[in-house]
Amino acid sequence: MTTIPESTLSNLFENLVTQFIKDNLESIMCAEITQFMDENPEGHHNSRNGYYRRNLHTRYGNIEDMAVPRDRNGEFHTHVFEPYQRRDGWLEEAVIQMYKSGMGTREVARFIESMFGSHYSPTTVSNITATVLEDIENWQQRPLQKRYSVIYLDGLYVKLKRSTVSGEVIYFAMGIDEEGHRQILGFYVGGQESANGWRDVLKDLYRRGAHEVLLGVFDGLPGLDDAFREIYPKADVQHCIVHKVRATFPKIRVQHKTDFLDDLKTVYNALDHELALAAFDTVKAKWNKLYPKEIKSWEEQLSTLLTFYKYPPLIKEAIYTSNPIERMNKEIRKRLKPMNSLTNMDAAEKIVYLDAIDYNERFANRVIRGFGDTAVKKRLSEMFEESYPTAKTAE
Repeated sequence: MTTIPESTLSNLFENLVTQFIKDNLESIMCAEITQFMDENPEGHHNSRNGYYRRNLHTRYGNIEDMAVPRDRNGEFHTHVFEPYQRRDGWLEEAVIQMYKSGMGTREVARFIESMFGSHYSPTTVSNITATVLEDIENWQQRPLQKRYSVIYLDGLYVKLKRSTVSGEVIYFAMGIDEEGHRQILGFYVGGQESANGWRDVLKDLYRRGAHEVLLGVFDGLPGLDDAFREIYPKADVQHCIVHKVRATFPKIRVQHKTDFLDDLKTVYNALDHELALAAFDTVKAKWNKLYPKEIKSWEEQLSTLLTFYKYPPLIKEAIYTSNPIERMNKEIRKRLKPMNSLTNMDAAEKIVYLDAIDYNERFANRVIRGFGDTAVKKRLSEMFEESYPTAKTAE
Protein backbone atom coordinates (compact mmCIF):
# COMPACT_ATOMS: atom_id res chain seq x y z
CA MET A 1 0.00 0.00 0.00
CA THR A 2 1.43 3.34 -1.06
CA THR A 3 1.48 6.06 1.61
CA ILE A 4 1.10 9.64 0.44
CA PRO A 5 3.17 12.08 2.53
CA GLU A 6 1.13 14.49 4.62
CA SER A 7 2.81 17.49 2.99
CA THR A 8 1.77 16.21 -0.45
CA LEU A 9 -1.83 15.81 0.69
CA SER A 10 -1.78 19.32 2.12
CA ASN A 11 -0.45 20.78 -1.12
CA LEU A 12 -2.97 18.80 -3.16
CA PHE A 13 -5.83 20.04 -1.02
CA GLU A 14 -4.63 23.65 -1.26
CA ASN A 15 -4.35 23.36 -5.03
CA LEU A 16 -7.88 21.97 -5.28
CA VAL A 17 -9.26 24.79 -3.14
CA THR A 18 -7.48 27.56 -5.03
CA GLN A 19 -8.50 26.05 -8.38
CA PHE A 20 -12.11 25.86 -7.21
CA ILE A 21 -12.01 29.52 -6.14
CA LYS A 22 -10.30 30.56 -9.36
CA ASP A 23 -12.92 28.78 -11.51
CA ASN A 24 -15.77 30.37 -9.59
CA LEU A 25 -14.28 33.87 -9.65
CA GLU A 26 -13.71 33.61 -13.39
CA SER A 27 -17.33 32.44 -13.86
CA ILE A 28 -18.59 35.39 -11.82
CA MET A 29 -16.53 37.85 -13.87
CA CYS A 30 -17.78 36.33 -17.14
CA ALA A 31 -21.35 36.79 -15.93
CA GLU A 32 -20.54 40.37 -14.91
CA ILE A 33 -19.19 41.38 -18.32
CA THR A 34 -22.09 39.65 -20.08
CA GLN A 35 -24.55 41.72 -18.05
CA PHE A 36 -22.44 44.84 -18.60
CA MET A 37 -22.50 44.39 -22.37
CA ASP A 38 -26.24 43.61 -22.39
CA GLU A 39 -26.94 46.85 -20.52
CA ASN A 40 -24.98 49.01 -22.97
CA PRO A 41 -27.27 51.60 -24.58
CA GLU A 42 -27.97 51.35 -28.29
CA GLY A 43 -25.44 53.16 -30.39
CA HIS A 44 -22.76 52.78 -27.73
CA HIS A 45 -19.98 51.06 -29.64
CA ASN A 46 -18.21 48.61 -27.40
CA SER A 47 -17.38 44.93 -27.41
CA ARG A 48 -15.48 42.31 -25.49
CA ASN A 49 -11.74 42.37 -25.83
CA GLY A 50 -10.53 39.05 -24.49
CA TYR A 51 -8.84 38.70 -21.12
CA TYR A 52 -5.83 39.84 -19.18
CA ARG A 53 -4.03 37.75 -16.58
CA ARG A 54 -3.39 38.61 -12.96
CA ASN A 55 -2.73 37.07 -9.56
CA LEU A 56 -4.76 37.49 -6.38
CA HIS A 57 -3.51 36.55 -2.93
CA THR A 58 -6.34 35.26 -0.73
CA ARG A 59 -6.57 33.68 2.70
CA TYR A 60 -6.97 30.34 0.91
CA GLY A 61 -3.79 30.64 -1.08
CA ASN A 62 -2.33 32.45 -4.07
CA ILE A 63 -4.53 32.33 -7.18
CA GLU A 64 -2.25 32.66 -10.18
CA ASP A 65 -2.90 33.51 -13.82
CA MET A 66 -6.56 34.35 -13.31
CA ALA A 67 -8.39 35.36 -16.51
CA VAL A 68 -10.07 38.75 -16.08
CA PRO A 69 -12.39 39.80 -18.94
CA ARG A 70 -12.12 43.25 -20.48
CA ASP A 71 -13.96 45.39 -22.99
CA ARG A 72 -12.57 47.38 -25.89
CA ASN A 73 -13.38 50.78 -24.35
CA GLY A 74 -11.94 49.92 -20.94
CA GLU A 75 -15.21 50.72 -19.17
CA PHE A 76 -15.86 47.37 -17.50
CA HIS A 77 -14.65 46.85 -13.93
CA THR A 78 -15.32 43.66 -12.01
CA HIS A 79 -16.77 43.79 -8.51
CA VAL A 80 -14.71 40.78 -7.46
CA PHE A 81 -11.80 43.06 -6.51
CA GLU A 82 -10.77 46.67 -6.80
CA PRO A 83 -8.55 47.89 -9.64
CA TYR A 84 -4.87 47.27 -8.83
CA GLN A 85 -5.85 45.17 -5.80
CA ARG A 86 -3.51 42.24 -5.32
CA ARG A 87 -5.00 40.91 -2.07
CA ASP A 88 -8.56 40.27 -0.93
CA GLY A 89 -8.04 42.39 2.19
CA TRP A 90 -7.57 39.61 4.71
CA LEU A 91 -3.87 40.27 5.23
CA GLU A 92 -4.49 43.95 5.83
CA GLU A 93 -7.17 43.01 8.35
CA ALA A 94 -4.68 40.64 9.99
CA VAL A 95 -2.19 43.51 10.23
CA ILE A 96 -4.77 45.66 12.00
CA GLN A 97 -5.65 42.85 14.41
CA MET A 98 -1.99 42.18 15.24
CA TYR A 99 -1.43 45.89 15.81
CA LYS A 100 -4.50 45.95 18.04
CA SER A 101 -3.13 43.06 20.10
CA GLY A 102 -0.13 45.18 21.06
CA MET A 103 2.48 44.30 18.43
CA GLY A 104 4.55 47.22 17.21
CA THR A 105 4.81 48.09 13.51
CA ARG A 106 8.29 46.53 13.22
CA GLU A 107 7.14 43.32 14.90
CA VAL A 108 4.13 43.08 12.58
CA ALA A 109 6.31 43.68 9.53
CA ARG A 110 8.76 40.94 10.54
CA PHE A 111 5.94 38.51 11.31
CA ILE A 112 4.18 39.08 7.97
CA GLU A 113 7.40 38.57 6.05
CA SER A 114 8.31 35.39 7.94
CA MET A 115 4.84 33.88 7.54
CA PHE A 116 3.78 34.97 4.08
CA GLY A 117 6.93 36.13 2.35
CA SER A 118 5.36 39.53 1.81
CA HIS A 119 7.64 42.46 2.56
CA TYR A 120 5.76 44.94 4.71
CA SER A 121 7.91 47.78 6.03
CA PRO A 122 7.01 49.39 9.37
CA THR A 123 5.87 52.40 7.35
CA THR A 124 3.55 50.21 5.26
CA VAL A 125 2.11 48.65 8.40
CA SER A 126 1.58 52.13 9.83
CA ASN A 127 -0.16 53.20 6.62
CA ILE A 128 -2.45 50.17 6.74
CA THR A 129 -3.44 50.84 10.34
CA ALA A 130 -3.93 54.51 9.42
CA THR A 131 -7.02 53.45 7.48
CA VAL A 132 -8.83 53.38 10.81
CA LEU A 133 -8.17 57.09 11.46
CA GLU A 134 -11.13 58.14 9.33
CA ASP A 135 -13.26 55.59 11.16
CA ILE A 136 -12.08 57.07 14.45
CA GLU A 137 -13.18 60.55 13.45
CA ASN A 138 -16.61 59.30 12.40
CA TRP A 139 -16.95 57.25 15.58
CA GLN A 140 -15.99 60.19 17.78
CA GLN A 141 -18.60 62.36 16.09
CA ARG A 142 -21.43 59.82 16.18
CA PRO A 143 -24.66 60.96 17.84
CA LEU A 144 -25.33 59.73 21.37
CA GLN A 145 -28.60 58.86 23.02
CA LYS A 146 -30.46 61.60 24.83
CA ARG A 147 -30.61 59.82 28.18
CA TYR A 148 -28.01 57.96 30.21
CA SER A 149 -28.79 56.62 33.66
CA VAL A 150 -25.08 56.62 34.50
CA ILE A 151 -21.96 58.18 33.01
CA TYR A 152 -18.57 56.98 34.27
CA LEU A 153 -15.43 59.05 33.86
CA ASP A 154 -11.87 57.79 34.24
CA GLY A 155 -8.42 58.56 32.88
CA LEU A 156 -5.68 56.21 31.69
CA TYR A 157 -2.07 57.36 31.41
CA VAL A 158 0.03 56.19 28.46
CA LYS A 159 3.58 56.98 27.36
CA LEU A 160 3.74 59.10 24.21
CA LYS A 161 6.94 59.97 22.35
CA ARG A 162 7.11 63.66 21.60
CA SER A 163 10.38 65.54 22.11
CA THR A 164 10.74 63.18 25.07
CA VAL A 165 8.73 60.21 26.30
CA SER A 166 6.11 61.47 28.73
CA GLY A 167 2.92 60.20 30.32
CA GLU A 168 -0.29 61.65 28.91
CA VAL A 169 -3.86 60.90 29.81
CA ILE A 170 -6.59 59.30 27.75
CA TYR A 171 -9.95 60.55 28.99
CA PHE A 172 -12.66 57.88 28.87
CA ALA A 173 -16.42 58.31 29.17
CA MET A 174 -18.70 55.29 29.52
CA GLY A 175 -22.47 55.31 29.78
CA ILE A 176 -25.36 53.05 30.76
CA ASP A 177 -28.45 53.86 28.71
CA GLU A 178 -32.12 53.53 29.64
CA GLU A 179 -32.15 49.90 28.52
CA GLY A 180 -29.22 49.03 30.78
CA HIS A 181 -26.62 48.65 28.03
CA ARG A 182 -23.09 49.84 28.81
CA GLN A 183 -21.04 51.49 26.07
CA ILE A 184 -17.89 53.57 25.69
CA LEU A 185 -19.19 56.97 24.64
CA GLY A 186 -15.87 58.53 23.75
CA PHE A 187 -12.16 58.82 24.43
CA TYR A 188 -9.89 61.82 24.18
CA VAL A 189 -6.08 61.61 24.04
CA GLY A 190 -3.49 64.05 25.28
CA GLY A 191 -2.25 66.31 28.04
CA GLN A 192 -2.38 65.94 31.80
CA GLU A 193 -5.62 65.04 33.55
CA SER A 194 -7.43 68.14 34.76
CA ALA A 195 -10.90 69.45 35.52
CA ASN A 196 -10.70 71.64 32.40
CA GLY A 197 -9.88 68.59 30.30
CA TRP A 198 -12.91 66.79 31.70
CA ARG A 199 -15.07 69.85 31.09
CA ASP A 200 -14.19 69.65 27.39
CA VAL A 201 -15.04 65.94 27.37
CA LEU A 202 -18.42 66.57 28.98
CA LYS A 203 -19.19 69.43 26.60
CA ASP A 204 -18.51 67.08 23.70
CA LEU A 205 -20.85 64.42 25.11
CA TYR A 206 -23.57 67.04 25.49
CA ARG A 207 -22.95 68.40 21.99
CA ARG A 208 -23.40 64.91 20.56
CA GLY A 209 -26.80 64.54 22.16
CA ALA A 210 -26.32 63.20 25.72
CA HIS A 211 -28.51 65.86 27.34
CA GLU A 212 -30.09 64.04 30.27
CA VAL A 213 -27.98 62.18 32.84
CA LEU A 214 -29.02 60.92 36.26
CA LEU A 215 -25.67 60.05 37.82
CA GLY A 216 -21.99 60.72 37.22
CA VAL A 217 -19.52 58.25 38.75
CA PHE A 218 -15.85 59.19 39.07
CA ASP A 219 -13.05 59.77 41.55
CA GLY A 220 -12.55 62.91 43.61
CA LEU A 221 -10.26 64.83 41.24
CA PRO A 222 -10.29 68.49 42.37
CA GLY A 223 -12.63 70.53 40.22
CA LEU A 224 -14.24 67.57 38.47
CA ASP A 225 -17.48 67.86 40.48
CA ASP A 226 -17.88 71.47 39.39
CA ALA A 227 -17.06 70.65 35.76
CA PHE A 228 -19.63 67.85 35.75
CA ARG A 229 -22.34 69.95 37.39
CA GLU A 230 -21.66 72.80 34.99
CA ILE A 231 -22.70 70.59 32.07
CA TYR A 232 -25.21 68.43 33.95
CA PRO A 233 -26.57 70.60 36.78
CA LYS A 234 -29.52 68.28 37.45
CA ALA A 235 -27.44 65.11 37.76
CA ASP A 236 -26.17 63.48 40.95
CA VAL A 237 -22.50 62.81 41.67
CA GLN A 238 -21.15 59.56 43.10
CA HIS A 239 -17.50 59.46 44.13
CA CYS A 240 -15.92 56.07 43.77
CA ILE A 241 -15.84 54.27 47.13
CA VAL A 242 -12.92 52.09 46.04
CA HIS A 243 -10.79 55.11 45.13
CA LYS A 244 -11.51 56.66 48.51
CA VAL A 245 -10.63 53.48 50.41
CA ARG A 246 -7.40 53.11 48.42
CA ALA A 247 -6.44 56.71 49.17
CA THR A 248 -7.09 56.17 52.89
CA PHE A 249 -5.40 52.80 53.27
CA PRO A 250 -1.71 53.92 53.17
CA LYS A 251 -2.34 56.51 55.89
CA ILE A 252 -3.53 53.99 58.47
CA ARG A 253 -1.01 52.27 60.72
CA VAL A 254 -0.42 48.60 60.04
CA GLN A 255 -1.89 47.44 63.34
CA HIS A 256 -5.11 49.38 62.66
CA LYS A 257 -5.65 48.73 58.96
CA THR A 258 -7.95 45.72 59.23
CA ASP A 259 -10.18 47.17 61.95
CA PHE A 260 -10.33 50.61 60.34
CA LEU A 261 -11.32 49.28 56.92
CA ASP A 262 -13.83 46.85 58.41
CA ASP A 263 -15.45 49.78 60.21
CA LEU A 264 -15.61 51.78 56.98
CA LYS A 265 -17.43 48.87 55.33
CA THR A 266 -20.24 49.27 57.87
CA VAL A 267 -20.82 52.72 56.36
CA TYR A 268 -21.13 51.87 52.67
CA ASN A 269 -22.65 48.43 53.28
CA ALA A 270 -25.43 49.73 55.53
CA LEU A 271 -29.00 48.91 54.50
CA ASP A 272 -30.01 52.52 53.89
CA HIS A 273 -28.75 56.08 53.98
CA GLU A 274 -29.76 56.81 57.58
CA LEU A 275 -28.03 53.70 58.87
CA ALA A 276 -24.95 54.63 56.82
CA LEU A 277 -24.80 58.05 58.49
CA ALA A 278 -25.20 56.45 61.91
CA ALA A 279 -22.42 53.98 61.09
CA PHE A 280 -20.13 56.84 60.12
CA ASP A 281 -20.82 58.58 63.43
CA THR A 282 -19.67 55.39 65.15
CA VAL A 283 -16.51 55.25 63.01
CA LYS A 284 -15.79 58.90 63.77
CA ALA A 285 -16.21 58.44 67.51
CA LYS A 286 -13.84 55.47 67.47
CA TRP A 287 -11.05 56.74 65.20
CA ASN A 288 -11.15 60.54 65.15
CA LYS A 289 -8.44 61.00 67.79
CA LEU A 290 -5.98 58.73 65.98
CA TYR A 291 -6.79 59.77 62.41
CA PRO A 292 -8.44 63.21 62.44
CA LYS A 293 -7.38 64.15 58.88
CA GLU A 294 -8.66 60.92 57.39
CA ILE A 295 -11.98 61.12 59.25
CA LYS A 296 -12.40 64.76 58.24
CA SER A 297 -11.71 63.87 54.60
CA TRP A 298 -14.41 61.18 54.67
CA GLU A 299 -16.83 63.49 56.44
CA GLU A 300 -16.37 66.28 53.89
CA GLN A 301 -16.91 63.86 51.03
CA LEU A 302 -19.60 61.74 52.67
CA SER A 303 -22.55 63.17 50.75
CA THR A 304 -21.03 62.25 47.37
CA LEU A 305 -19.74 58.91 48.64
CA LEU A 306 -23.24 57.84 49.70
CA THR A 307 -25.24 59.14 46.72
CA PHE A 308 -25.89 55.58 45.58
CA TYR A 309 -28.44 55.19 48.40
CA LYS A 310 -30.83 57.39 46.38
CA TYR A 311 -30.94 54.67 43.73
CA PRO A 312 -32.49 51.18 43.70
CA PRO A 313 -30.41 48.72 45.76
CA LEU A 314 -30.28 46.25 42.87
CA ILE A 315 -27.91 48.52 40.92
CA LYS A 316 -25.66 49.44 43.85
CA GLU A 317 -22.82 47.20 42.66
CA ALA A 318 -22.78 49.01 39.33
CA ILE A 319 -22.81 52.58 40.62
CA TYR A 320 -21.01 52.93 43.96
CA THR A 321 -17.60 52.51 42.34
CA SER A 322 -16.07 53.28 38.95
CA ASN A 323 -14.96 49.64 38.63
CA PRO A 324 -16.76 49.07 35.29
CA ILE A 325 -14.71 51.70 33.48
CA GLU A 326 -11.55 50.77 35.38
CA ARG A 327 -11.87 47.15 34.23
CA MET A 328 -12.13 48.37 30.66
CA ASN A 329 -9.06 50.58 31.15
CA LYS A 330 -7.20 47.59 32.54
CA GLU A 331 -7.89 45.69 29.31
CA ILE A 332 -6.54 48.56 27.22
CA ARG A 333 -3.49 48.98 29.46
CA LYS A 334 -2.73 45.30 28.92
CA ARG A 335 -2.86 45.83 25.14
CA LEU A 336 -0.55 48.83 25.34
CA LYS A 337 2.01 47.30 27.68
CA PRO A 338 4.04 45.40 25.02
CA MET A 339 4.48 48.65 23.07
CA ASN A 340 6.37 50.35 25.92
CA SER A 341 5.67 53.79 24.44
CA LEU A 342 3.61 55.01 21.49
CA THR A 343 5.09 57.08 18.71
CA ASN A 344 2.37 59.74 18.62
CA MET A 345 -1.23 60.58 19.37
CA ASP A 346 -2.48 58.83 16.22
CA ALA A 347 -0.85 55.59 17.35
CA ALA A 348 -2.58 55.85 20.72
CA GLU A 349 -5.94 56.63 19.11
CA LYS A 350 -5.71 53.67 16.73
CA ILE A 351 -5.09 51.16 19.52
CA VAL A 352 -7.72 52.61 21.84
CA TYR A 353 -10.33 52.89 19.08
CA LEU A 354 -9.94 49.26 18.03
CA ASP A 355 -10.35 48.18 21.65
CA ALA A 356 -13.29 50.53 22.19
CA ILE A 357 -15.33 49.20 19.28
CA ASP A 358 -14.49 45.64 20.33
CA TYR A 359 -15.70 46.44 23.86
CA ASN A 360 -18.91 48.03 22.59
CA GLU A 361 -19.64 45.07 20.34
CA ARG A 362 -19.18 42.65 23.24
CA PHE A 363 -21.54 44.59 25.50
CA ALA A 364 -24.02 45.77 22.86
CA ASN A 365 -26.73 43.28 23.85
CA ARG A 366 -25.84 42.74 27.51
CA VAL A 367 -28.03 44.32 30.15
CA ILE A 368 -26.02 45.31 33.22
CA ARG A 369 -27.12 43.43 36.32
CA GLY A 370 -30.05 45.12 38.02
CA PHE A 371 -30.84 47.53 35.20
CA GLY A 372 -33.12 45.04 33.49
CA ASP A 373 -35.34 44.65 36.55
CA THR A 374 -38.84 46.02 35.91
CA ALA A 375 -39.05 47.91 39.21
CA VAL A 376 -35.58 49.41 38.69
CA LYS A 377 -36.43 50.58 35.17
CA LYS A 378 -39.66 52.11 36.45
CA ARG A 379 -37.86 53.97 39.23
CA LEU A 380 -35.12 55.28 36.94
CA SER A 381 -37.76 56.44 34.48
CA GLU A 382 -39.47 58.32 37.32
CA MET A 383 -36.15 59.89 38.31
CA PHE A 384 -35.61 61.07 34.75
CA GLU A 385 -39.06 62.62 34.74
CA GLU A 386 -38.42 64.30 38.09
CA SER A 387 -35.13 65.81 36.93
CA TYR A 388 -36.02 66.40 33.29
CA PRO A 389 -39.80 66.76 33.11
CA THR A 390 -41.28 66.29 29.68
CA ALA A 391 -42.94 69.44 28.41
CA LYS A 392 -46.68 68.90 28.09
CA THR A 393 -48.66 70.54 25.35
CA ALA A 394 -51.36 72.85 26.69
CA GLU A 395 -54.85 71.67 25.87
